[in-house]
Amino acid sequence: MSPVAQLKISKPDLVATARRLGPQLAEAAATNDDSDTFAAASYPHLKEAGLIDAGVPTELGGGGAEVDELCAMLRELAHHCSSTALALAMHTHQVAVPAWRWRHQNATAVEPLLRRIAKERIVVVTSGGSDWVAGGGKAERVEGGYRITARKVFASGSPMGDLMMTSAILEEEGQPPVVLHFGIPMNSPHLRIEPTWKAMGMRGTGSNDIVIDGHVVPEQAVAVRRPAGEWHPLFHVIAMVALPLIYSVYLGVAESARDIALAMARKRRQDHHLIQLTGSMEIELRAAQIAQSSMIATAMRGEPGPQTVNDVMIARQLVARHAIRAVELAMEMAGGAAYYRSAGLERRFRDVQGARYHPMQESQQKEFAGRMALGLPVDKVF
Repeated sequence: MSPVAQLKISKPDLVATARRLGPQLAEAAATNDDSDTFAAASYPHLKEAGLIDAGVPTELGGGGAEVDELCAMLRELAHHCSSTALALAMHTHQVAVPAWRWRHQNATAVEPLLRRIAKERIVVVTSGGSDWVAGGGKAERVEGGYRITARKVFASGSPMGDLMMTSAILEEEGQPPVVLHFGIPMNSPHLRIEPTWKAMGMRGTGSNDIVIDGHVVPEQAVAVRRPAGEWHPLFHVIAMVALPLIYSVYLGVAESARDIALAMARKRRQDHHLIQLTGSMEIELRAAQIAQSSMIATAMRGEPGPQTVNDVMIARQLVARHAIRAVELAMEMAGGAAYYRSAGLERRFRDVQGARYHPMQESQQKEFAGRMALGLPVDKVF
């Protein structure tokens, strides 16, 4: 079976549900994009359809979807509204990572969070790649816990969020810096959203800055402690699970651009140049699909560690490169009409550019891959 065929194997009702919701999500997508408005109207549909808790194990009350099924769901949603799909991907990886740890690492500490997501369908927000392995923000020890001071950027879904999963760095005299991981309720009086999200693309994701000014995290609420500035086993799991979910969105954006471009190109004269452009676009898109299939296969193998990080990140670069190029070619295929916002291609061209910026970006990824090939340490390359 080909990698592309494998990619299409998914939980039928989950993908069908995403496809059914598509027209409702697409209806507001252009308006949200034009006005830099968060795709808030999508969330009641996502909650009602069970997509918010789709990744929670069935034993804990959720939909029980595995990583490959969640990838297929997000890929389908991206055909209709890129911003909804990406914002949901940022929530979904905060569900899928603890779900994977619960299933495969006996991480019972994550069970209350997963049960709450399933029962209340809360939306989890993360600062994602802006923290990444290095961490960010300041944790200061106080009686009973830690006072947090931080500004977190790219917090997708922030206007709809219920709980923020984030981290801060604790630096104490005579001790190496430690990154603390914890959750903060979005309704904390010490947390505020700064509406900074005026971006090139993915304008409906609500990826605003979140300012944390003095919230105290109780000692018992710190979920993970790890050395600052180096890979930790938790991040091997995050890289393995989260990146395939996120890049499924960009693949879906490229596929939707292809569909629009083909419809427009069929109305043009079918000359040699147009046919060549179409063939080139199909090749680039197929390369992106194969690379994404590789990401999913690596995640489903379930072997977190440096080699898995390397495999995922190489494929992440390939998905980004080929998806972006496929959309560029779609713009050329459609001709001058693609320049009009009403056609929908221009928005997808802008949206797919976001594929450049998630971890690991190109220079770090090349160093990681080169060091792996040469047998050099990678624990501080991120």
